[in-house]
Amino acid sequence: MNPLSSPLLADLYQFTMLQSYLELGMEETAVFELFVRKLPPGRNFLVAAGLEQVLEFLENLRFSPEELDWLATRFPPHVIRYLEQFKFDGDVHAMPEGTIFFSNEPILRITAKMPQAQLVESRIINLLHFETLIASKAARSVLMAPDKLLVDFGMRRAHGAEAALLAARASYLAGFSGTATVLAGPLYDIPLFGTMAHSYIQAHADESAAFEHFSRCHPANTVLLIDTYDTEAAAHKVVALARKLAASNITIKGVRLDSGDLAVHAKNVRRILDDGGLRDTTIFASGNLDEYKLHALLSAQAPIDGFGIGTALDISIDAPALDCAYKLQEYAGKPRRKHSEGKATWPGRKQVYRTYGNDGCIAADVVALEDDDPQPGETLIQPMMRSGKRLHPKISLTTLRDQTLKNYRCLPAAMTALEPAPVYPVTISLALQALADQLDREHVQHDREIAG
Repeated sequence: MNPLSSPLLADLYQFTMLQSYLELGMEETAVFELFVRKLPPGRNFLVAAGLEQVLEFLENLRFSPEELDWLATRFPPHVIRYLEQFKFDGDVHAMPEGTIFFSNEPILRITAKMPQAQLVESRIINLLHFETLIASKAARSVLMAPDKLLVDFGMRRAHGAEAALLAARASYLAGFSGTATVLAGPLYDIPLFGTMAHSYIQAHADESAAFEHFSRCHPANTVLLIDTYDTEAAAHKVVALARKLAASNITIKGVRLDSGDLAVHAKNVRRILDDGGLRDTTIFASGNLDEYKLHALLSAQAPIDGFGIGTALDISIDAPALDCAYKLQEYAGKPRRKHSEGKATWPGRKQVYRTYGNDGCIAADVVALEDDDPQPGETLIQPMMRSGKRLHPKISLTTLRDQTLKNYRCLPAAMTALEPAPVYPVTISLALQALADQLDREHVQHDREIAG
């Protein structure tokens, strides 16, 4: 069993409900939509991500003999016979990856027979939630430092192997320059960045010797970590080494700072490097950074050319979860509405329309029924899969990244800041409100008839 692709990577109740649906003959078409109920504190918008992984999951969803054997110890034979032939043959509509979205806007719709649409819920939420969470966090650093090298450094503290890889993917999609996670290179074609650890310096009896050995081993990518002992003293050693390496046509590309007052050290190091003729040698900083610390460093005019952002990014430390849901909106041709207090849903298949101001910035969204009269503006939800087959070739991650960066340029200035912006207007269409009211009345009437 492959733990990352197995259909058993689901909540148990998906299988118990599937059994009940089969036994009751409830196999008509169901429509589920995934949306975020509200934005986390400190987020002015979210960035949709993870659709590619969802499409891959649905395309390849099959039960192996080993998985069926295990399920046969817990479920009756007719369920196992159904799962032996299982293949997702439904439709998928979604916002393209990199789309800016807001609360109560569906970013994905699954239309399939009820047992299928129900079974895939857990993994779909798992994938879309995590990548959207990380992409939305990464976007804040990209907007704070749009012209800087930004590298995902978070693998070692990510919550598991898949989280590390998907965080690298989501942050690159959101505009990061690359990652230090090597496997993300061959998997997603993400640029890789890395230097050395303090242990490399400590393993040498002499810091200068460590610098020289590393430079000669990696002449095309010499970036030296200079804060193991005395940062400024190490910067002077780098200047001296540069003169020695010049005879071998080796150039010191950059230095990295990882501790202390980064703004002060960066200014001191920049002066030392410039005075030593190393004006083209860059300064890269890391060490418990996030978008707030980036903002502070840039506000202090710290001469830092790039940043490695780790833990705070890969676990989205200030907003570690989104209040997202995958809810039934239609079954057997009839709209459905959840009435739970504080968790009521808008029924039916929906479309999101977006309008722009004269300045080219997004101005307002309308959530409307798909079959209602079209609203003004751009339609955000697009067909992605029909009858279990993709409608479009796979889009490269670089192309998605470019589109995401273009989307940022359509954000009003207030929304690009770290401070809370005025709430973006998302309107529920009158027809959708009327449908919800109608279903509420029908529900009350039905309960009265049952009680009477």
